[in-house]
Amino acid sequence: MSEQEQGTFRDRHSSITEEGKRNWSYALKPKGKLYQYRSWLSYFYLLLFFSLPFIKVDGNPMFQFNFPEGEFIFFSTLFTPQDFIMFGIGMLIFILFIIIFTLIYGRIFCGWVCPQTIFMEMVFRKIEYFIEGDGNKQRINNKKAWTTELYIRKTIKHIVFLALSFAISNTFLSYIIGVDALYKIITEPVSEHIVGFVAIFFFTMAFYVVYAFVREIVCTVICPYGRLQGVLLDKNSIIVAYNYLRGEPRNKKQKEAGAGDCIDCGMCVNVCPTNIDIRNGTQLECVNCTACIDACNMMMKNVGKAPELITFASENSIASGKKFEFTYRIKSYTAVLGVLMVLLTVLILTRTTFDSTIMRVPGQSIQENADGTISNLYRIKVTNKSNKALPYHLLATDPNVKIERIGIPLDSLKGRQLAEETFFIKVFPKNIHQRKMKYEIKLMSGNKVMETKSATFISEF
Repeated sequence: MSEQEQGTFRDRHSSITEEGKRNWSYALKPKGKLYQYRSWLSYFYLLLFFSLPFIKVDGNPMFQFNFPEGEFIFFSTLFTPQDFIMFGIGMLIFILFIIIFTLIYGRIFCGWVCPQTIFMEMVFRKIEYFIEGDGNKQRINNKKAWTTELYIRKTIKHIVFLALSFAISNTFLSYIIGVDALYKIITEPVSEHIVGFVAIFFFTMAFYVVYAFVREIVCTVICPYGRLQGVLLDKNSIIVAYNYLRGEPRNKKQKEAGAGDCIDCGMCVNVCPTNIDIRNGTQLECVNCTACIDACNMMMKNVGKAPELITFASENSIASGKKFEFTYRIKSYTAVLGVLMVLLTVLILTRTTFDSTIMRVPGQSIQENADGTISNLYRIKVTNKSNKALPYHLLATDPNVKIERIGIPLDSLKGRQLAEETFFIKVFPKNIHQRKMKYEIKLMSGNKVMETKSATFISEF
């Protein structure tokens, strides 16, 4: 019988002991096919994480999220606050995708893709295994009086952790401010980059504290996604699950009549990084890392039993044997997601490099000119959303309309430049047919139309 069936299921978080103290996780190092797959995926992720900031296309980074300046680069394309609608739709798509993905696959993202889990289990935990030994050895050493050797090992471990945290911190910041700006912060005097050095120190210490002390609590307590799984998951969601129909009743002596396949060896608990017993059902601490699956499969092989006593399955598939089905909720979310993705695609394809606003200068009267034309005064604000300098001029679509720019006209816009200038629209009275007329103004870059705006022309018609 499981603890839950016996009515003795724990009434506290897995990271807290009965005395209210921290229940440290001393997980044994997993071994198995799924752990190997996770390792390969993690190496690929780490390679991307540490290399992407240095990859540039036409001088622009592949990805950059410059929150302080409101500039975001995706696949070397610059997005600014003027693209707010795209960001809004993109966030909705991301949220809906998370909901649908969780409804179908549970928290597999947490165990296989989440940066917190990858760094904790595939980097820091492995270093800890190498320096201090496996989980059991760490538990024994931490309970007894520390020796000189243990002090040295602990010191080396924390120095390595700090160095790694520094590397992660710098890489993280390079995604925000770029590698060039980061290089200046590191190489130039501290007095010239106080804020930059404070940011590096803050993030270094934050990552160090998280991976050296907080650890799995980030996943089980702090992260909102872990809390949301209770709302998002249903009985059809695919999770890491224990087949209780096959495993119960547990019995170490498998020769007894009626014994289930579970030999109650406890290996699934020993390898769990969040200190839970997966046999007690779905729990908020489970991150679907699949370490328990590998451990159980190994034990089943050793005792001559079929594998996958613990496996990827839904509660309904275990209870009734039914295969996964797309529920009405999943279909509804998928339909909305599809519509939003189409809309975002259209917005991206129709996105302009120039973003401008043309307004008639308030308080300015209609002017009659010596050449017989009537003119209105306008102000234009234009942003070059690319990283390149581009030629720029204004052109009226109506051949009867003349544009006269005031002062020194702009002939080009620098990358990311916001510029402002004023100009007259001049029209002969014979071409005016009503008091208010709208004329289209093209923003040109060479021979290419970058954007078309309308301007309201007022006369005494």
